[in-house]
Amino acid sequence: MIEIFGDFIERKNSQEYLIIGFSPSSIPLKQRWRNNGLSADFLADYLTTFFPGNQDDTSSLTRQAEIKSAVSYIANELLENAMKFNDENSQYPIDIKLQLHKDGLIFSVANSISPPSVDKFQRYIQKLLVSDPSEMYIEKLEKNAADESSTDSGLGLLTMLNDYSAKMGWKFETVQKDPEVIAVTTMVQLTV
Repeated sequence: MIEIFGDFIERKNSQEYLIIGFSPSSIPLKQRWRNNGLSADFLADYLTTFFPGNQDDTSSLTRQAEIKSAVSYIANELLENAMKFNDENSQYPIDIKLQLHKDGLIFSVANSISPPSVDKFQRYIQKLLVSDPSEMYIEKLEKNAADESSTDSGLGLLTMLNDYSAKMGWKFETVQKDPEVIAVTTMVQLTV
C-alpha cells in the first residue's frame, strides 16, 4: 500500500543533502525528545554554510538568519512529531533529510505509525489540505486556550503553512506485512 497526500513529490536527491537517522532499538525515542532541538539546530547550522552572510550587507545577514531560523523550526517540529507519533512496537528507524535545491529546500522525515492511527492522521491531513490554514490556526489557539490541561498544541504543521508558506505532502507505505509496519514520510518544501 502506498498513499500520497498533498504536495509530496518523489524528487531525485540533490547534490547537497544531509540525513540524520535515529534507531528505535538503542534508547527509547521518547528519551531523545530533548535532542530534537539540538538536531534541528545542527541541520540549520549546516545549511547556513551554503548561504554565507556578508558582514557589509545587512540584508544578506538578515536573509541568512531567517533561513537558519526557518530550518531550525521546521526540522524541530518534524522531529518532534516523528518521535511523538512513532509506532513504539516497530523497529523502523526515524530519519530526517534536508536537501538543498536551486529553487529551495526539501525536508523529509520518515517514521513508522501504528496501523490504528493511520485513519485519524489521514483525516487530519485531508482537513488540512482543504481548509484555510490561518483559520485552523486561530481555531486551534482558541481550543488550546480553552483546554488548559491539553499537552498537544497541534500548531506545528499549521505554523509551517502560515509563517513559512511551506508546501507539504505525505506518503504512507506498508513496509512490512507481518507484523504490519506502516511508514509515513512527511515532506516540507520551502522556497529560499
